[in-house]
Amino acid sequence: MSRPTISEVSALLADLADFRTRGAGSNAELMNRKADLLERIAAAQPDDVEAAEVAAAARARADELTTDG
Repeated sequence: MSRPTISEVSALLADLADFRTRGAGSNAELMNRKADLLERIAAAQPDDVEAAEVAAAARARADELTTDG
């Protein structure tokens, strides 16, 4: 699993901003992308417990949104 690139993070932030200001996109999809990026960051830094916890919380929320429809 590779660390996310600056362009991947920038694209997610732009899409999150569009969602917040215009309601564009799917909240579940955005949270899934966010969780993916955070999991990749955590995997790249295995000694960072906080990064792993944040990634796990993001994944749980993304899964919850996906299950809820």
